[in-house]
This record gives sequence, structure tokens and C-alpha cells, in this order.
Amino acid sequence: MEYIPRTLENRITDYLAPAKAIILTGPRRTGKTVLLKKIQEMHKKECLFLNGDDFMVQDQLARRSSMNYEALLGDKRLLIVDEATEVPEIGKIIKLMLDSIPDLRIIISGSSSFDLVNKTGEPLTGRQYTFHLFPFTEQELASSFNLPELAELLRHRMIYGSYPELFSLPGNDRKSAYLRELANSYLLKDLLAFENLKNATKLKDLLRLLAFQIGNDVSIHELSRSLSMSRNTVERYLDLLTKIWVIFKVEPFSRNLRKEISKSARYYFLDNGIRNVLINNLESLEFRNDTGALWENLMVSERIKTQESRGMLVSNHFWRTYDKQEIDWIEEWNGRLYGYEMKWSPTKQPRCPEGFSKTYPDATFMCVSRENYHDFINQ
Repeated sequence: MEYIPRTLENRITDYLAPAKAIILTGPRRTGKTVLLKKIQEMHKKECLFLNGDDFMVQDQLARRSSMNYEALLGDKRLLIVDEATEVPEIGKIIKLMLDSIPDLRIIISGSSSFDLVNKTGEPLTGRQYTFHLFPFTEQELASSFNLPELAELLRHRMIYGSYPELFSLPGNDRKSAYLRELANSYLLKDLLAFENLKNATKLKDLLRLLAFQIGNDVSIHELSRSLSMSRNTVERYLDLLTKIWVIFKVEPFSRNLRKEISKSARYYFLDNGIRNVLINNLESLEFRNDTGALWENLMVSERIKTQESRGMLVSNHFWRTYDKQEIDWIEEWNGRLYGYEMKWSPTKQPRCPEGFSKTYPDATFMCVSRENYHDFINQ
């Protein structure tokens, strides 16, 4: 498969500045190394690329002196450190480099924003920009596929998701095997490393329960009871799963009106393929009864990726009342409210709930189907 340009390429290049560090995070296998190699190629004459997994690199960086780093860099003024979380005290190392070497620009990467930000920590406060790389977005794929191909890929992504390597694998069996390996070997690796967590079975059970509740309110009490775990442990696992971008949490929108629900949450998966492999269901859409949930999860994850890639300042919510009026997705940005209802079928066009339109008359409302979803993702 030919290289598919990533949206972050230009943003990272635009933010490169002397005495500043760029932190690139994101789930494993989303293409961070490929992206960094592309940036290296764009700046080949001035770039030094290091792999933090390499013990020799770790030894070179461990000798913390400006003279050592000046000798290492020579005339290079762009340093890229891939897998920087493997380098002890990487934050202090980068600070010393930025302080002592004029015009130096640095990019570092790691699989977990939680782990990487912890390891860079206070030394880089005010001197860093953080970007998150996710599986392919619709916008990125549109640069390499025509409209009929994108329409077919849309159905494919609802089942198998958008991890880059999937697009070069022949046949659904290979793709299924890849997703299972990803879930078992990579997905939980970051999480299990945190705080010595060892109970992979409970984590997978928790994720399976969430996978069956896409678009529905999630009760921490019910999760705790089903898993025979304490409420605090469930909340801790959910928080960590969010920090490594396996899932993300959405809270209800409420202006404290009596009918509006304000104390629940919903969870979505960053990638449909991970969600589906966790419940052992990679059947095509024709044989499924959860197409609506798959569509909602895909649209919400695509919108999250757009917001992150653009650096949008936006609050995401759902809206529901005790008399069962609801809207799947609410965005609050630039002082306005935008409501969206997700429907796979373009023939189903629900109206905006009366309670919402009366309470928030200036808000807009849109039904997102497979005929107009580009407008929702890219607005």
C-alpha cells in the first residue's frame, strides 16, 4: 500500500520551533513511526532520528551533559526520538538540550499520552506541544481513494476499523487475525504496565460489557456488580482505558433543568474493529443486529479525531431527559450548541426533539446518515 498522508504532517511541521518540543502520542500501531520517518525525510539534511528502544541510544542520552549532546547532534537542528518513553528521564534530557543548544527543535513519540506526559513532566512545562495520532480518518483516506471506494471502505471500517496495517492485508481472515493479535498483544500492554496491573481477564470483561452498551448510559454500579469488582477499581480501569485511547467518555449535557439527566455517562471505542473483536463478532453488516451502534460509534470516533487533529476547543455531550427524549451527540463550541442524531439509513430522518428545540432555540440539529456524514465529520 502506498503511503497515505496524515493530517498531522502539516500541523507538526507548522509547530516546529526553536527551543520547543513536540510530543506525538497515540495508540500502538497507528503509524507514529511511519509519520516520523516521513518528517525525517522532509528535513533529512538537518534531522537526527533516534529509536528509544535501542540500548545504545539510551546509553548515549544517559550521559547528561551539554557537551555530549552537542557532539551527538553535530550540525543537526531537528532531533526525533521515537519510543521516547523507553529513555529514562527523557524530560530532563530534552530540557537540557533545549537550554544549551541554540535553534534546536525536538519531536518525541510514545504509545501512551499518560505514560509519555508523565515521563516528560514538569521539565517541559510551557515548552511543548502535544499531538495525538489515531487510526486513519475519513479525510486521510479521501486523499487516496475515490468516492465509490470510500463508500465500500465505510462498510469495511464499520466492521474492521481503521488501523493502517489493515488496508494492506489481503482477505478478511488476515484482518481478523491482525485485530485479535492487536487486542491481545498491544491493546492492553500499556494498561497492564501501569501500576502493576495484571488482571487482563477483568479488563477484557469490562471492555466487552462496554462494547454492548454503545449509545446507552453506563452504570458504574452495574459494571461493578457484574464484574465482582469494587466501584473504585472499575472507575480506575475506565480512567486508564480512556488515557490510552481505547475508549472515551461522554457526559450528559444539562443546564440544570429538572427534566434533563445530568449524572450518567456513555462510552465509545476509538476504533470499531477493536470493539468488534472484543465481542468476537466480525460478521458483515447483512448478518448483524447492531448496525445502528456501529454507525454511531464510527461517526463519534471520526468526529473526535477531527476535533483532535484541528485542535478544536469543544465540549462533547449527549442529551437525554427523564421522559426519554434524547440526542446522540451534542457539541458546544464558539458559544453555540449543535445537536446530531446518528442514523445509518438515509430514509430515517428524525426531527429534533421538541424539548431540546424549545429549551435551546438557537441550537442547530442534523441527522447524520451515510449520505451526508462528510458534512458532520468535517465541519
